[in-house]
Amino acid sequence: MKETLTRSLSGLLYVALLIFCLQFKHLLIGLLFIFGLVCLTEFKKLIQLKSFIPYIIFVVLYGVFGYWQNILNTGLGLNEAIKIITVFSIFVNLFLIQDLFSAKRIPLFFTKRYLLTTFYLSSAFVFLVLIANHFKAFNSSILLGCFILVWSNDTFAYLVGKNFGRQKLFEKISPKKTVEGFLGGLFFSCVISYFIATFTLTLNFTNWLILSIIISVFGTFGDLIESKFKRQAHVKDSGQIMPGHGGLLDRLDSIIFAAPFIYLFLRILNYVS
Repeated sequence: MKETLTRSLSGLLYVALLIFCLQFKHLLIGLLFIFGLVCLTEFKKLIQLKSFIPYIIFVVLYGVFGYWQNILNTGLGLNEAIKIITVFSIFVNLFLIQDLFSAKRIPLFFTKRYLLTTFYLSSAFVFLVLIANHFKAFNSSILLGCFILVWSNDTFAYLVGKNFGRQKLFEKISPKKTVEGFLGGLFFSCVISYFIATFTLTLNFTNWLILSIIISVFGTFGDLIESKFKRQAHVKDSGQIMPGHGGLLDRLDSIIFAAPFIYLFLRILNYVS
């Protein structure tokens, strides 16, 4: 009972803090910066990288792509660079998906550790800021909707999987995840996307429906990939910063992995609309 209460209070504090900061541009940028540093610290421990260089890279990336464009409201000289970092991030994530299916262990040679800290983790927080600044106008409703879809997918995947799950999704990595749970999370995320489209007045239902599919699929991949990193490191949680939940990376792994794909979809919408 005490553990359940601790977990509930910890999760509620996290959600309340995020939702509050989403209402203010400067607070959101600051919060995501802190979240990024914490997640980077936890991830470096998982991949056993002791170098300080990833912190420097994160600060530079976040400062250039996140802070400069969104505080000064200018994308001069950055548009092409954003395209490049998007391509690199998506390819690194696709290779991680390949490692998930084809390798017993995710290879962690020297160069790959820096590629992962840069284009898997650090760039994800840049994309979260860019998503909130969709069409160069700060609108936290889009990012909030994405978080709601992540939370909905996780919640209903757990509930459906616990009550109806029979076929394991990826037993060697995450024994509790089931195909039925994944499909349940996907289905209810699609349903909830209708209400997000109705009440946020941001994107239409078709676009939110597509986003719900992107978030459910790639968010699940992100969860599985982080679970594989933890198994390789022989730890249960990425950290202890959230009592009852583990590390911050454990809570953000889905949105971190899905972020570049969400941003790419929004960028495509920007071109075709």
